[in-house]
Amino acid sequence: MALFEVDGWNLKTTNVKVGGKENKSNRKRKQKEAELSEELSGGLGKSRGGDVPAQDVKNKKAKKNKSSKKDVSTEKSNDTRNEPKDIMKEDTTPSAPPQLDLPSRKLTPLQQKMMAKLTGSRFRWINEQLYTITSDAALKLVKEQPSIFDEYHDGFRSQVKSWPENPVDVFVNEVKGRSQRPVNAPGGLPGLQKDKKVVIADMGCGEAQFAADIQKFLKERNGPKKGKGKKHQHRLDIDVHSFDLKKANERITVADIRNVPMEDNSCTVVIFCLALMGTNFLDFIQEAYRILAPNGELWIAEIKSRFSDKEGKGDEFVNALKLMGFFHKKTDDDNKMFTRFEFFKPPQNILAERQAKLERKKKFIEHEDEKEELQKKRGKVPEGKWLLKPCIYKRR
Repeated sequence: MALFEVDGWNLKTTNVKVGGKENKSNRKRKQKEAELSEELSGGLGKSRGGDVPAQDVKNKKAKKNKSSKKDVSTEKSNDTRNEPKDIMKEDTTPSAPPQLDLPSRKLTPLQQKMMAKLTGSRFRWINEQLYTITSDAALKLVKEQPSIFDEYHDGFRSQVKSWPENPVDVFVNEVKGRSQRPVNAPGGLPGLQKDKKVVIADMGCGEAQFAADIQKFLKERNGPKKGKGKKHQHRLDIDVHSFDLKKANERITVADIRNVPMEDNSCTVVIFCLALMGTNFLDFIQEAYRILAPNGELWIAEIKSRFSDKEGKGDEFVNALKLMGFFHKKTDDDNKMFTRFEFFKPPQNILAERQAKLERKKKFIEHEDEKEELQKKRGKVPEGKWLLKPCIYKRR
């Protein structure tokens, strides 16, 4: 049954249920959208010109009353509220919010405002789902309803426009700046030992804008030099592997980013640009550790409001990643919207030195206990509920 119907529109939805009952926030969202729909419906009626004839109004009311009686009788016959339920068989997979088929004619300013509210409501719903379900459930959701991916990124682009800078641009500039030095040199990009190739995995890449910008940069940088006296630069070889829930373009490989199709130790940089979504995001960090070569780097950008520690600087987050094997290089919190982190995967000789140091200070067992405690805590409460808070936009 449609959430509401307006001529020229097609909005389809099913209820989000948790434990057999309709989610309270979903009911409020439906009520608000219904109110917006009624206002928008009135606007569309007027935009077609003139008043509706009295006889037509009378006929419509008669049809409406007849339909209402039929609905009541159907509801009575289908009422199973008093019947026993098998809780284990109830479907808790989130269903999608209304899908909006926009009218082809030009909307009035009032209708455009109403449409913006409905679109914003849908974006908030999708965003909330991606932060509060596991990564495999998110992949299933997008496979079943591919339009969700596009609508989310349309809404996200609208949000980022108001930010001082886009974190994707920051990471692109990081590559450009560090490419001025030779690969594997101090201050340069990390590369594979055998051929100095820089292999980057962009996890949760969205529409793979990072890969597109790097490709453009390499074309300009490695192209033929024009003019006399220009100093020749060393050639830079970078491969970017982009992973996300939908193949929005040819640059993207579809994958749950807790399990990507790359070999162990085959990557030199892993990027999570606002991509630690889902309740099991530490699985993504484990996967990054697996595919990174020794001395490979982990780059992360995350919204500041997500950090659960009192200062909001992400110290608890950093400690959790250190327990998972990474060494912390630096934290950059100059941006007012997001914080950037850099970690690296230590080679075996550094790991041995660290273990010896902990044993001398009689802290090795304590360190191992902390790692075990982290895993136990994850087993009881997913890290998406305490280590990084979900990024939920306020309803307006």
